[in-house]
Amino acid sequence: MAFVTEENLTDLAEKRWATAHSPRLAELMTALVRHLHAFAREVHLTEDEWTAAVEWLAATGRISDDKRQEFILASDVLGLSTLVVQQNNRFSPRATPATVLGPFHIDGSPPAPYAFDMSDGIQGTPLFVTGRVLDIHGTPLPDVVLDVWQADADGTYEAQLPEVDEARLRAKYRSRADGTYCVRTISPRGYAIPMDGPVGALIRRTDISHFRPAHIHFLIDHPGHEGLITHLFREGSDYLDNDVVFGTKDELVVEFTEKPAGDCPGGGTIDEPYLHAEYDFVLQPSGADGTPS
Repeated sequence: MAFVTEENLTDLAEKRWATAHSPRLAELMTALVRHLHAFAREVHLTEDEWTAAVEWLAATGRISDDKRQEFILASDVLGLSTLVVQQNNRFSPRATPATVLGPFHIDGSPPAPYAFDMSDGIQGTPLFVTGRVLDIHGTPLPDVVLDVWQADADGTYEAQLPEVDEARLRAKYRSRADGTYCVRTISPRGYAIPMDGPVGALIRRTDISHFRPAHIHFLIDHPGHEGLITHLFREGSDYLDNDVVFGTKDELVVEFTEKPAGDCPGGGTIDEPYLHAEYDFVLQPSGADGTPS
């Protein structure tokens, strides 16, 4: 019988988890055991620190629900979310790069026609986002779903407002036959990540900035192409160079051009000055390896 010692514990634990019925699960769990044990040995983890970590994980679970995913936030601020995105979305240089989902996406956003105002009376500077959805050869893609969501002018998401029971600053648009789309909304504000939970408590014990630059989220899906989760960031926003979740990329920073009242994108007129951002989303074909062709 192999009794446990500090020296053989990792090997014994790896062998047990190697019995997982799925080869992939066995690979994941044995690597997890190996790296967890190596971490504990490297920092000489104390029992008090282990207890604090367990309590932090439990608190993270308690605060999470169908609107708030504190574990995703934890993954984001540790850079793990971006690393996983990078590893799994090695797109062609021609394609729009992916970035993190974030903790506030809500399934089931309502469908919206071209140029629909998803802000629907919410205070803020009007913003139109227009462009096309294309494949990597520049061919327009029709009927592409663009699931859009964002924070308001105060930097708050619907998921952070428990009194809100209907869609707020989120909608699903579709590209037209020529690949064009038009989103009408308000200009988002850069914001602090939620600091009232376990992640915020940990961030406060560092000099890490807890802010994100102003941005709009897009989740884009079309048959025959890789799904795309990305943002558009407002050029000139604060925190572009130290985004707390490591999500900013040069290719996703766009100008929000100031326009006078009058004719506006999508047809019709507007009686106040507004902002206009233009961006063409380029989708990666399914199964492509990301190398230029």
